[in-house]
Amino acid sequence: MLKALVAGAAGKMGGKIIQMIDASQDVELAGAFERPDHPSVGKDVGEVAGVGKRGVIISGDLSEIIEGAEVIIDFTTPDATLRNIELCAQRRRPIVIGTTGIGDEGIRKIKEYSKDIACVMAPNMSVGVNVVFKIVREMALILGKDFDIEILEIHHNLKKDAPSGTALKIGKIIAEALDRDFDKVAVFERKGFTGKRSHEEIGIQSLRAGDITGDHMVLFGGTGERIELIHRSHGRENFAKGALMAAKWVVQRSPGLYDMWDVLGLR
Repeated sequence: MLKALVAGAAGKMGGKIIQMIDASQDVELAGAFERPDHPSVGKDVGEVAGVGKRGVIISGDLSEIIEGAEVIIDFTTPDATLRNIELCAQRRRPIVIGTTGIGDEGIRKIKEYSKDIACVMAPNMSVGVNVVFKIVREMALILGKDFDIEILEIHHNLKKDAPSGTALKIGKIIAEALDRDFDKVAVFERKGFTGKRSHEEIGIQSLRAGDITGDHMVLFGGTGERIELIHRSHGRENFAKGALMAAKWVVQRSPGLYDMWDVLGLR
């Protein structure tokens, strides 16, 4: 039985992962924690997640509970994730990271820590989205020189980062396939007299509304036709399922930085 520890246990993703662990036959909840000032610290995590008392109290300090875990699952914030992976590297515990919005310096630190521990990091752990990542690369290789490319992502009104990590990942996959510099060709906003659209650009636009879990569309627009590749998330179960799949996979790996393509064997 794999002993997993959940970071951000009182959040929406943390709660869904705890629910998934509760229903699992091969993963056990070894611990849960939140930031020290969170109102859920000291409460039973099962009651917070809506599965009833489970005898696991939400801690405000990862260092107090990490020894009882074999793997940490982290869907928190960029700053919190960097603190958590630093401790994981010190204690030699593998980690699964689903946090988005981590900047270039943060990514550099994660790569450095991954020399000591195995880490799976992905902006989206849905199996379906990772198949989209695979397909969109092939579409870009076939269509990219003759088609304009636009990416649209829609999420709930509480999401703090934009564009979504998934949309950025899609854009970078397309740019790499077409041998373009993503930082130079990505266009995140259009307003006013913008002039003619550059054929090289990859547009990425964000919408925020209601409780939408997450929609992503990639549009390839050509002369006389267009192709739209769409993925819609109906809930957070697909992300939680992917996170547990990654947790079970990463504990068997040597140190290094991996992603869901490695977990799913899509490379």
